[in-house]
Amino acid sequence: MNYRQRLLSLIPGGAHTYSRGYDQFPANCPQILTKGNKCYIYDINNRKILDYGMGLRSVILGYNNNEVNRKVIEAIKKGNNLTLPSLLELKAAETITNLITTAEMVKFAKNGSNVTTAAVKLARAYTGRDYVARCIDHPFFSFDDWFIGSTVMNKGVPKQISDLTITFKYGDLKDLENLFEKYPNKISCVIMEAATTNHPPQGYLQKVKEICHKNGALFILDEIITGFRWHLKGAQYYYNIDPDLSTFGKAMSNGFSIAALVGKKEFMKLGSIELEGQERVFLLSSTYGAEMTGLAAFLATLNILQRENVIEYIWKYGEKLIQIFNKKAKEIGIQEYFKADGIPCSPWYITYNSKKQICLGMKTLFLQEMIKNRVFIPWISISYSHTQKELEITEKAIEKALKVYSLALEDGYQKYLEGHIIKPVFRKYN
Repeated sequence: MNYRQRLLSLIPGGAHTYSRGYDQFPANCPQILTKGNKCYIYDINNRKILDYGMGLRSVILGYNNNEVNRKVIEAIKKGNNLTLPSLLELKAAETITNLITTAEMVKFAKNGSNVTTAAVKLARAYTGRDYVARCIDHPFFSFDDWFIGSTVMNKGVPKQISDLTITFKYGDLKDLENLFEKYPNKISCVIMEAATTNHPPQGYLQKVKEICHKNGALFILDEIITGFRWHLKGAQYYYNIDPDLSTFGKAMSNGFSIAALVGKKEFMKLGSIELEGQERVFLLSSTYGAEMTGLAAFLATLNILQRENVIEYIWKYGEKLIQIFNKKAKEIGIQEYFKADGIPCSPWYITYNSKKQICLGMKTLFLQEMIKNRVFIPWISISYSHTQKELEITEKAIEKALKVYSLALEDGYQKYLEGHIIKPVFRKYN
């Protein structure tokens, strides 16, 4: 049965995030899944596949974690969504503000796009400025117009909105300084991730904040991915940087829907209602923002992360995985054409063709061969459920996949590829 066509006929793009679209994966990828357990996913034929996608990096403990599920079910039985603030809502707010050093206040929401957009709105309200400077090397901040309008997929976004978001290169302080010179007293904020593929240059984040404050702008750190993976207190703690505002999501609740905007009271209080005479800012308002399932999942996940030293475990597993990738590539003699590296808690691999050019065709082939060996690794998101056993399964799959990869370097990937080449999410045309 063609599940892909059924999905595409009912859902634009065939999934509810473009990162799950069929064009992101090789042709032999399962069209639909039935369940996940620990670090495995299951297709319609109940085929068990080791997963490194882990719910688009949101599942840090493993699918179907019993302790998290139990706490979520307890919350559901208490009504899940009440007319007034819940005790669980207060407890979650107290917990995250006590945990994150720069969090004096918090607003919860259901996804990362909501909270990054709220952070930008808050910066605009506080500064009275319209322009937003965002890092062009960081792939995604929000599905809202202020971000999407600055990408090649800007159809449907008014030019007046697109023009208000300007970009700078990561690690290049001069590039950022040039923006402030070009748009004096117009930039409300700088929004960026602390790190993605590699650690920031020494002192870079501190200098970015300094440039922001020198020019009257706020410094926003997007920790949707880095939060609760680099460090319990966020990448901001790991790199010793204090943003004005920051956003969290994904790993904070092991796949349940919750995100958070946190920041200093000086800025966050603009969304308050008790300060008479203050002009109002409609910051975040959502029926489901403080739904108890997400709050309970956050508290349960955090408890396990702390108790089991999960983040330290993930760093060590990532180090081993990087070593395995590069060892196998070297053994086969293709170390110049396939490499793994990155920050151990969030590693990456890169694929080259015979001309040593980054090649999506070669990546598609590698993914295809890994799936044949029951390992799904479109990117590397490590969970606490990945054990030594999974490391050994992965190593065997890598060895088999790279042998085909080696042949493709000589003969061309077209000879071995069994379907379409994967495509980037952000492209102008289908």
